[in-house]
Amino acid sequence: MSRLFGSVRSRATLGATLVVAVALVAAGTALLLSLRANLTGEAGTRAERSAQAVASELAARTPLDKLSGLDAEDTPVQITDEDGVLLAASEDLERITGTGTSEVTPAPGRSDADDDRDGDDDDRDDDSLDPDEIAPGASFTNGTATIDGDTEDYRFAAVEVETPDRGRLTVHAGAPLAAEHSAVGTALTAMLIGFPLLLGVVAAVTWLVTGRALRPVEGIRREMAAITASEDLRRRVPEPATHDEIARLARTTNATLAALEASVERQRAFVADASHELRSPIASLRTQLEVAAAHPELLDLDGAVEDTVRLQNLAADLLLLARLDAGERPAGTRVDLAALAREAAAGRERVTVEAEPVEVSGSRGQLARVLANLLDNAERHARERITVTVRREGGEAVVDVADDGEGVAGADRERIFERFVRLDAARSRDDGGAGLGLAIARDVAVRHGGTLTAGAAPAGGALFALRLPLAGRGPGQPPGLDR
Repeated sequence: MSRLFGSVRSRATLGATLVVAVALVAAGTALLLSLRANLTGEAGTRAERSAQAVASELAARTPLDKLSGLDAEDTPVQITDEDGVLLAASEDLERITGTGTSEVTPAPGRSDADDDRDGDDDDRDDDSLDPDEIAPGASFTNGTATIDGDTEDYRFAAVEVETPDRGRLTVHAGAPLAAEHSAVGTALTAMLIGFPLLLGVVAAVTWLVTGRALRPVEGIRREMAAITASEDLRRRVPEPATHDEIARLARTTNATLAALEASVERQRAFVADASHELRSPIASLRTQLEVAAAHPELLDLDGAVEDTVRLQNLAADLLLLARLDAGERPAGTRVDLAALAREAAAGRERVTVEAEPVEVSGSRGQLARVLANLLDNAERHARERITVTVRREGGEAVVDVADDGEGVAGADRERIFERFVRLDAARSRDDGGAGLGLAIARDVAVRHGGTLTAGAAPAGGALFALRLPLAGRGPGQPPGLDR
């Protein structure tokens, strides 16, 4: 059963069919009950009219054998007295139920002359009707009657009438329910035949519509399976020409594949560049060690230490980038950027710091790494002076690092933040590092909810602007909401 309804298509078809089935059963039941009640009410109305007509004749002192209501072929009539004794009945009535008396033949010895019964008309109960008065309304029951050998269901109406010579009489008149039974039976038959056909149409239409709607989903699934099997992230899933949810799903899937492809390509390039960068110091260090092993007197100990330090720094940079790519969140401690800038500038002769106390929230170690990388980059290109400015601007803390070097061309102001990027030959592998400093600085700034951009300094060199949210303000929170 679970496999039979394991698809969205089958479950949608089953659900739609069940909902329509419940609605049809409820509507059909209500229709049958309403139809039956209306037809039964009409039969009761006919029976009441017949009983009222006979009661009117009795009130007019018509003899029992002269009552016209007793001659109706399809309307059985009984007339009983206060004691329930049958006084008169329809001629062809053979059997009756539902009227309180099953007699169909008047009791022997009863006649119009002795119907006054001991002359006690003046001694009736206080709730008796006035002479010749017909009780308003009627009471109704259901029963059967056999007329000329035919037995049918009837709706009986009982009407009371007060006569001066016969006392209080009750007239029972019936109307056949054959029309009600026929109409209800016909409607029920039509429902039993039509409802299954209608449910079949609903199921078929739902199956076809859902299958057509889900066909692009199956195409997306097959293509995704093929992409997974082939590991070819250049492939894309088909996008239907519609503007519904499935089309948006396909576009989102392709956007995800494109982002995944770009991420994988960036990772491959990163691994290739890292391998290339690591190979140079490792090869240099190995060469020096091999020479030292053969000729100890030629050992360049300073060069070996320098290569080892460079290798250690590169490994540390790669580890930090890996943690940043993994989504490592900075600690939420308060950091004074002014004090941090002075610490980073300590021991650097050409650096001047102009700072006001500004606190941000984040990792002190990572923010110190940003300032150190910016100052290292400035020292490599500055001629005489480097200026570090820390200030508050609106709801942000701003750190500007400016030098008086040649600056960065406008076309390269974004490219320099890419990993392993060097702009010119002057940034040699020995002097310019591995090209990871600015990339690390921007990644750390972004992780702290800020930005790092490159521009032109007033002295003509490069200006790197680091912007971070003030402490107590989330990323993107508008100014004026400091806690």
